[in-house]
Amino acid sequence: MTAFQTLKPSTLDRTGFIEAFGDIYEHSPWVAEKAHDLGLDASIDQIEGLHQRMSDILLSADHARQLALINAHPDLAGKAAIQGELTAASTNEQAGAGIHQCTAEEFQRFTELNDAYKAKFQFPFIMAVKGSNRHQILAAFETRIHNSVDTEFKCALAEINKIALFRLQTL
Repeated sequence: MTAFQTLKPSTLDRTGFIEAFGDIYEHSPWVAEKAHDLGLDASIDQIEGLHQRMSDILLSADHARQLALINAHPDLAGKAAIQGELTAASTNEQAGAGIHQCTAEEFQRFTELNDAYKAKFQFPFIMAVKGSNRHQILAAFETRIHNSVDTEFKCALAEINKIALFRLQTL
């Protein structure tokens, strides 16, 4: 188990807790709110403990709430990234994968895949990009676009939970 480096979640009041963890799930502070409301104990002072709690909250939410959280995520190498409109966490994650270094052709391919993926699934392609490069991301995109809607929905939730773990590990 790994303790947080910069804070101790069990000591935070509700406002402080939501301030610290409200953006772990993209534009979805309700996950942190519910995590706090379940009660604070020593188990959430470990990254893995808080991550498990937050993951369970997402996975037990109703379909509409899960879909809203999926749709809160930006397109990879999309307009928001190009225009500098991503959250700080998303900007860092995409930059870490080298997405900002895409050639014009690669940006075009990302745009085509984003459009085709959203047309098919009605939500954006989600991938925890830490440790990946733009070539691996494009390859995953090209593979996953052939999945069923149900498979991709579950995959999106799993990837979101990976993203959350990576974000918690920075605190």
